[in-house]
Amino acid sequence: MTKADIVANVSEQSGIDKADVQAVVEKFMNEVKSSLEKGENVYLRGFGSFIVKERAEKTGRNILKNTTIKIPALMSLSFRAS
Repeated sequence: MTKADIVANVSEQSGIDKADVQAVVEKFMNEVKSSLEKGENVYLRGFGSFIVKERAEKTGRNILKNTTIKIPALMSLSFRAS
């Protein structure tokens, strides 16, 4: 299912114009995206949770050159369905 399918289904079932539904879906997705960029978790009761996790810095190895490299810490996103 695509975003266009969601917009079409919501518009059809609710009787609201597609342009209005499209605007609401876009605003919703932008709010979720901006919250995740700030490092805030997003909890949607009955659907799931978008959780931002910090992965620690670690040491890796380049086997071909027999050297060690540092892999920097990073933020990753996970989704847990409810």
